[in-house]
Amino acid sequence: MRKLAIGLAAGAFMVPAAANADCGEVSITEMNWASASVVTSVSKFIMEQGYGCEVTVVPSDTVPAVTSVAENGEPDIVTELWLNSTGDAYARLEDQGKIERVAKVLSPGGVEGWWIPTYLAEEYPELKTIEGIMKNPELVGGRFNNCPSGWGCRVVSDNLVRALDLESSGIEVFNHGSGETLATSMAAAYENEEPWFGYYWGPTVPLGKYEMTRVDLGEYKKDIHAANQNQDTADPGVSDFPAAPVLTSVTSSFKEREPEIAELMSNISFKTATMSALLAWMDENNASAEEAAVHYLTTNKDTWSSWLNDDAREKLASVLSAS
Repeated sequence: MRKLAIGLAAGAFMVPAAANADCGEVSITEMNWASASVVTSVSKFIMEQGYGCEVTVVPSDTVPAVTSVAENGEPDIVTELWLNSTGDAYARLEDQGKIERVAKVLSPGGVEGWWIPTYLAEEYPELKTIEGIMKNPELVGGRFNNCPSGWGCRVVSDNLVRALDLESSGIEVFNHGSGETLATSMAAAYENEEPWFGYYWGPTVPLGKYEMTRVDLGEYKKDIHAANQNQDTADPGVSDFPAAPVLTSVTSSFKEREPEIAELMSNISFKTATMSALLAWMDENNASAEEAAVHYLTTNKDTWSSWLNDDAREKLASVLSAS
């Protein structure tokens, strides 16, 4: 399968786009993190091989992408746009009619929370709730693995620790110095089937590689969660983490110019857990985003077939089956 992915990634992109003259030039962002690169590579492959588009990939990040649309009206497609990172800038673009959200490219979105290994949850079902963990601190190793300093999740988790009075239950809060040590602590515990309890988020390699169970922190309460994002909150409360909306948006001019491609992009969506699994595959195989795209397309035909029109579906199936 890896050889097939490499071959297609290297060769299939060279199939002439003239097969479908209806689609012209398309520009699409590639945000500077792994899952966004996969989304862009899958979208590019489909647009080129199924619809005959001439696709230009624009390396970007959240704020520069939104700024570029505001000032220049491009790129045409902005994908894996984390709405909670855009402030008011994105909302203003929508109000001005310059951009439209067409899909939740990750479903249910970016996920974050406090987790334990699934083998621990299966052996001790009471640990699926924060109350159960606080009553049985020894079963999670008596430690909470916290975010590094400077991360937004560190502020929220610190406030939750205070609101729950977590340390009074006998759980030590261990503040990691980096994302690498946080991930390593999970990996080491999982591979030895030892207890682990801490914060993590997805889509990420660890959540694709290891079966983890999210701890129930109770109901999500919008006002409390918002207050917990402030490190100076005097009276934090307990609220679960919400899923972060992650969008694909297109400029209004592009939607008018290329309605068929805008419709295609409205269909392209990945389950967050599926994306985590793809990232884990990339990590295990030292694969590029292009190889991951081909791997996904060759193993998930039932999913992507529903994204395309009949003509594009036939063309893409022919490309994938030819190698």
